[in-house]
Amino acid sequence: MFTIKTTHPQNTDLQLLIAELDAFQSVLYPAESNHCLDLTTVEDGVLHCLMVTDAADHPVGCGAILLQGDGGAELKRIYVRPTWRGHQLGEAIVQHLETVAVQQGCEVARLETGNQQQAAIRLYEKMGYRQCAAFPPYLPDPLSVFMMKPLLAMPET
Repeated sequence: MFTIKTTHPQNTDLQLLIAELDAFQSVLYPAESNHCLDLTTVEDGVLHCLMVTDAADHPVGCGAILLQGDGGAELKRIYVRPTWRGHQLGEAIVQHLETVAVQQGCEVARLETGNQQQAAIRLYEKMGYRQCAAFPPYLPDPLSVFMMKPLLAMPET
């Protein structure tokens, strides 16, 4: 069992997960291809962070969306600890972030991931994301895969 909860960028457990993600990516990609946004530097109101915890309230995954002001939201810093992979947590994180994006009025979700992260690319494709051209603030990078997905308004309940 796991819980997804909203958190703030300065949360110590979130920062620990992001440090693990950065260490993982630094082995795969050179610094110029590592697009590691420091969530603590983003202005209030345009960033929504979440953390996934296990039944004992230990952090096991995270993610964030950055509202882009053009009707889009960028998925950022999606990470699941290796021992928790295969439990559909990545899918749950993306679904939760998409729901928040729709609630914020976004019509499209975008993301950038590395070309060595094939499991992540397969997950995004399974969830309806398709490859696209680089989007601001990124420039084309042969080690990056850019993806987007139209978001449908959720029915009112």
